[in-house]
Amino acid sequence: MSYEHLVVPPDGERIATENGQLKVPAHPIIPFIEGDGTGPDIWRASVRVFDAAVEKAYPGERGIAWMEVYAGQKAFDQFDEWLPDETVRAFKEFIVGIKGPLTTPIGGGIRSLNVALRKMLDLYVCLRPIRYFEGVPSPVKKPGDVDMVIFRENTEGIYAGVEFEAGTEGNRKFLAWLETNEPEAYAKIRFPASSGLSLKPISREGTERLVRAAIEYSLEKNRRSVTLVHKGNIMKYTEGAFRNWGYELAEREFGDQVYTWAQWERTREAAGEEAANVEQEAALAEGRLLIKDVIADIAFQQTLTRAREFDVIATMNLNGDYLSDALAAQVGGIGIAPGGNINYQTGHAIFEATHGTAPKYADKDVVNPSSVVLSGEMMLRYLGWTEAADRIITGLSGAIAAKTVTYDLHRLMEGATKVKTSEFGDAIIEHM
Repeated sequence: MSYEHLVVPPDGERIATENGQLKVPAHPIIPFIEGDGTGPDIWRASVRVFDAAVEKAYPGERGIAWMEVYAGQKAFDQFDEWLPDETVRAFKEFIVGIKGPLTTPIGGGIRSLNVALRKMLDLYVCLRPIRYFEGVPSPVKKPGDVDMVIFRENTEGIYAGVEFEAGTEGNRKFLAWLETNEPEAYAKIRFPASSGLSLKPISREGTERLVRAAIEYSLEKNRRSVTLVHKGNIMKYTEGAFRNWGYELAEREFGDQVYTWAQWERTREAAGEEAANVEQEAALAEGRLLIKDVIADIAFQQTLTRAREFDVIATMNLNGDYLSDALAAQVGGIGIAPGGNINYQTGHAIFEATHGTAPKYADKDVVNPSSVVLSGEMMLRYLGWTEAADRIITGLSGAIAAKTVTYDLHRLMEGATKVKTSEFGDAIIEHM
């Protein structure tokens, strides 16, 4: 595939896929977007960390052929487009990529460049691992108890963007249809004449592919449980359906590899609670994966008070957005929280910073690059380059333990040494 504005590295090779499985060459071409605002500072530090980790893990044998692609302000300035078609084509062709934070255009057009990329490539899983690095300041007493992986559905729910602005013709037509065809539903709208409206589609297909990915991940990684987080007690036909479809999928496709709370409920009704508890204990003793659920508001409380009870979480778009950032706050903030957007069926993935562009710090070489660094660690692990990924974890842990940190952590740590973004990259490499 040829490109007008993009340069394909001549010394790299394309990642291939077979039945959704990656076939990674020794020098894969990886598209990257450096990002807006602080993005260039962060990327310069992070790419040196990635290259160092690969070289230390596989000296002279492997390396990444980086290919810059464009989105956000840099793309608009150069090509008068926020998200050029060539960028999307490159992510499709080369399968796996990484990006920094992007500006969201103001005044119409694309609502969110991040959401647009996820939809165009059908990256239906937002994967957010949340873990604590010893020494990072935290607002909770036991941040080390937080070791969770969130599977957030990435394409449905409120983020589908099916909205009708108050006072518009579309809004009036929808309300008129509702009043005529679903009068009971219409009566529940307290002030229809001035209400903006939004639809929340939750499908069986979207639910099943997310829950399937979460269970497969958990079985592969020997995790203890998958918790379906929902508000099904109120939204019975969307979030409640997510819960029910999730349980059905788990039992239908994974059989005796899992034990579900739906099974527990059936046994309790048939033989009593004690029998259900004995059945669950026996299943877990056999090494089965526990599939359970919790109401969303209770999940927020219990991830604070009983973090060890949560392992892998599968949830819908909005819940996952809230929950992943709330959990990140427990372990030091979104400045060190990575993310990946993945289609496990096709293999396509884009790993990304989870924070914003922070334009007031642009070109000052001061911000924490850990979100992109750890997103790259996720990417290397996704490629199967586990040894290189481990080097990054070792390096980052060592730098933080030595209290060699950027300003955001320095101001909260006693006896720390404040370093620049670039110097923090050096510290990570030194501690690999």
